[in-house]
Amino acid sequence: MNRSWIGLSVLGRVLSAMIAVVLYSLLLYLLRGFFNTAIIAILYLVPVVVMASLFGGLAGISASIFSFLIFNFFFLQPIYTFQVAHPQDFLAMFVLLGVAILVSNLMARSQQRLQQVQAREQELRRLYELSAALTGQIDGDRIAEILAQKIHEVFPGATIEITADTPLRRFHAMVPPGATPGHEASCTRIPLYASKGPLGEICLYGHSGVFTLEEDRLLQTYASQGALALERAILAEIETRSRVLEESDRLKTAILSSVSHELRTPLASIQAAATSLFDPSVALEPAARQELQEILLEEIEHLTQLVGNLLNMSRLEAGALKLQRQWNSMAEIVDTALRRLRRSVGERVLEVNVSEDLPLVSVDSVLMEQVVLNLVRNSLKFAPPYTPITISAVVEGESLKVQVKNRGPHIPEEHLEHIFDKFYTIPGMENQRGTGLGLSICKGIVEAHGGTIHAENLADGVAFSFTIPSLQRIPLANLPDDEESE
Repeated sequence: MNRSWIGLSVLGRVLSAMIAVVLYSLLLYLLRGFFNTAIIAILYLVPVVVMASLFGGLAGISASIFSFLIFNFFFLQPIYTFQVAHPQDFLAMFVLLGVAILVSNLMARSQQRLQQVQAREQELRRLYELSAALTGQIDGDRIAEILAQKIHEVFPGATIEITADTPLRRFHAMVPPGATPGHEASCTRIPLYASKGPLGEICLYGHSGVFTLEEDRLLQTYASQGALALERAILAEIETRSRVLEESDRLKTAILSSVSHELRTPLASIQAAATSLFDPSVALEPAARQELQEILLEEIEHLTQLVGNLLNMSRLEAGALKLQRQWNSMAEIVDTALRRLRRSVGERVLEVNVSEDLPLVSVDSVLMEQVVLNLVRNSLKFAPPYTPITISAVVEGESLKVQVKNRGPHIPEEHLEHIFDKFYTIPGMENQRGTGLGLSICKGIVEAHGGTIHAENLADGVAFSFTIPSLQRIPLANLPDDEESE
């Protein structure tokens, strides 16, 4: 922080003062006919003030002494000697020396004070910039990078490395990026102390380790602010992990509660039907036997659906759902899904308006069948008996819109945005059979394909619609069997 005056050495500042006084004296000597001795003595204060302002107190004092000698030699009688003929000249000469030295000291102090103020101003500006850059940051690596950049601005010739080891993970930053100081390079270390003890350190490679008072104060303040910011990032990460754990515990509790309730009914039905079917002491009529077999198949299918939903949800939560995209016909996907639902549909009327001439879509057919299955099962669950369920598909721009519509009761407006949340149940419908995962899985699968899904109330019922982008406008018959996307 502390700078030499205009970059000159001590000898250079003294020589500069002497040369300036000599040149100024030459000018006064040429103009000596216009000024008396008293005026010349006053005018000699000019080079003293200028030298003290430019080069500091030493140069000002040097200019004062040299001005005193030249004034005596060239302007006081007898000239060209250092003798003084009149007592008043002797007094004037020493008054000149005293005033010149006093002015020199005052100017030097003023310049020193100005330099201190400027250095402090620069220090405060750097601290403000660091505080502004760290405000709101909760990423430890980014905080370490910002801190290293700001220190490098103060010491541009050094390589700055910041490390912080925490129970959660290690934060690290190096500026300039990619620098490799090596294990044998000398390092000046500044510790990072948080409220609970040492957190890490700042390492300056390529620096002598000798700091001015201002540099040391700035480094310590940087280290203090950086440690506080890193501690804040650690606490934020701990809080985030705690929330995730709490949500995970809540999710596990909800899953266990929901699954245990959902498993109880089909398992009881399977046990009762199987007991009757395989008990040799029970004589069953053919119609009764067929009914028990259908119950057995329906409950097994329900269990298969439940397990499939749980597996899909776990994959969605873990981000492990991998799409096996291929160019597929939405008509074939809908047809395959409805064939799997033929037992559940019973006598219900399904109106399918999905043309085979629609453009192909790049989707995972198995997962897209699951979306259609869940939406139709949801309609079968909530729509009144014997009312039709309509499945349609139309092209909208560069997307394909699929809609499943039923004649069920309207969904309250305040619940429309939440029915796709995990385990969400509309108040008053808690007794309906289901885990509350079906619509949530639909949303996850559709969004994984880059699409959107929503529900809306219609005049005669409720509609669930989803869109899938990426259309292939070629006939299905002309597409090779192994055509894939991605």
